[in-house]
Amino acid sequence: MSGPAGDRRPFRHGLVVGKFYPPHAGHHALVEAAAARCAAVTVVVAPSRRESIPLELRLAWLRETHADTPWVRFVGRYDDHPVDYADPAVWDLHCAVFADALGGEPVDAVFSSEAYGEELARRFDAVAVAVDPGRRAVPVSGTAVRADPAAHWRWLSPPVRAWLVRRVVVVGAESTGTTTMARALAAHYRTAWVPEYGRELTERKLAALRRSRPAATVVDVSWDRDDFVEVVREQQAAEDAAARLSGPLLFCDTDARATAIWEERYLGSSSAEVRAAARRPALYLLTDDAGVPFDDDGLRDGEHLRAWMTGRFRAELAGCGAPVVELRGGHEERLATAVTACDALLAAGWSFTDPVLPARL
Repeated sequence: MSGPAGDRRPFRHGLVVGKFYPPHAGHHALVEAAAARCAAVTVVVAPSRRESIPLELRLAWLRETHADTPWVRFVGRYDDHPVDYADPAVWDLHCAVFADALGGEPVDAVFSSEAYGEELARRFDAVAVAVDPGRRAVPVSGTAVRADPAAHWRWLSPPVRAWLVRRVVVVGAESTGTTTMARALAAHYRTAWVPEYGRELTERKLAALRRSRPAATVVDVSWDRDDFVEVVREQQAAEDAAARLSGPLLFCDTDARATAIWEERYLGSSSAEVRAAARRPALYLLTDDAGVPFDDDGLRDGEHLRAWMTGRFRAELAGCGAPVVELRGGHEERLATAVTACDALLAAGWSFTDPVLPARL
């Protein structure tokens, strides 16, 4: 597909190549520069198979971000050849990968922010167009992002953020401060948090019941399997939406594992569908019930079950594969414990496989 009708852009077909590991604002600026000057653009995403972000994900992220320029197409090819810019034979190998991605289509401009752009353009008999080679307009690189994603978070697009974000789930028995903790942690880290959808559903069910039975209380609300499936579906949808806009940490007030325990409480067992929806977050924070007064806000009825539920959470989380930190004491002590655990999570960083393949011996 080419650019808009009547387009008088100076180049017919531009080429952009890169690993996009991961895509960041500098990459997007490069693609936008090519789109602004070419009737058509082919972006070749060419990682090695050793890299730790799947090729299809990178393509999906780029296509989403550049959906408003349909004359830009994104093509993926694995390039497992060594890196040696001084070896013409190695250049031949890389260019063969790019030519295959082009499908025989000639190009008349090569857009790049890298030093190799001139040679790449020469090999395709095209004009070399340098875009912000000094990284002054967009001071970021893939190497910098991989070394410290949190420090470069503002340069990442929503789908990349959603993939990288560390999800911290706060769970606990009724009236043990999960919502208070999730909100406090979000404020501390200046990031997003996801409220508990089950509480919203409880409010709606109780309001509907009171239209025919004004004196009804939360004890009169009935639950079925479909309700808990709905809770999981809506909770995860809200979590995924928040992850796209969140900072490096996202705090979630409950998840599918917690929902399974609530389903067990109300229906005697948890369903396979709810259990199968469980994900593994980066960290669980479990709020202990000991020493926490029960606050009957009209939507709670399980003071007598809090110790049992805390025990169920401990047992359920013990085998989930994610780290679990229990929060005890008063609110300030609990918050300090949670912050220490979250700081450690950030300090551990993110792990990316080195993209550089060694030059041939």
